[in-house]
Amino acid sequence: MKGIYAAPLDPWLLSHGNQFKKPNDHDHKVRLALGNGLRGDVWREFLKRFGDICIYEFYASTEGNIGFMNYTRKIGAVGRVNYLQKKVINFELIKYDVEKDEPVRDGNGYCVKVPKGEVGLLVCRITPYSPFSGYAGGKAQTEKKKLRDVFKKGDLYFNSGDLLIIDHENFVYFHDRVGDTFRWKGENVATTEVADIIGLVDFVQEVNVYGVPVPGHEGRIGMASIKMKEDCEFDGKKFFKHVADYLPSYARPRFLRIQDTIEITGTFKHRKVTLVEEGFNPAVVKDALYFLDDKAEMYVPMTEDIYNSINGKSLKL
Repeated sequence: MKGIYAAPLDPWLLSHGNQFKKPNDHDHKVRLALGNGLRGDVWREFLKRFGDICIYEFYASTEGNIGFMNYTRKIGAVGRVNYLQKKVINFELIKYDVEKDEPVRDGNGYCVKVPKGEVGLLVCRITPYSPFSGYAGGKAQTEKKKLRDVFKKGDLYFNSGDLLIIDHENFVYFHDRVGDTFRWKGENVATTEVADIIGLVDFVQEVNVYGVPVPGHEGRIGMASIKMKEDCEFDGKKFFKHVADYLPSYARPRFLRIQDTIEITGTFKHRKVTLVEEGFNPAVVKDALYFLDDKAEMYVPMTEDIYNSINGKSLKL
């Protein structure tokens, strides 16, 4: 297996990719990388810097009954719909209501398929060819992952909990987890898409995007936890210009939190629950906090006065 890195690229990137570029970056034995969760922008930069390494992205979960492999190496995709796979395994993308946190049902009570190019919840029919064994000792959790009467009475599907997109060339793209996508001002905001944009800022090393509740407002507003690159300082004007250029107003993080370390799970996913609970209260959060000031066109330090103005609804968000 010499020359093959058959694991997530994150550890390799941490030891090589975050270092300064060197003339001998192409002098290595890595020929193939296999894993999941690699952002499109990182993928492009990785190939540009380290050469034409064969990167094979895949989508799967330990308990799931459906998976994809990007065997064509299309940058950003997690796979491609395969004719033979589709003949054997019955999967679909269905409409999902982010606010209600449930699939959309039509007048007859059945789920609605999304057309190509639109975001949908991935579901896969549970059959002998695509079984779902469930969780050991977790009957309630197992039942939560099952969707019944999806397209007809009595059918049974596995709920992946993931929002995906299938384009007109049948490439499959990961969009977001259903619990991570949030709704603000009547629009769905995908945390992964916002994180990809923020990750392009030159002083940002790592970013974790999530939605936080605001008293007196429906939905959740955008917030981002950021880890700075070594020896770099936060630039509120530069950051504002970047998000204003690339993100619609409803998707721009209203609050920023600068952290020394961004926690991840055992499967390399960002931890968000505690961050959401702590929110943007400067009396609670000890990390540096910033607020998007539209008039000043920059991110300014978050203060108690700003926080109280938001809670008192005198400051419009």
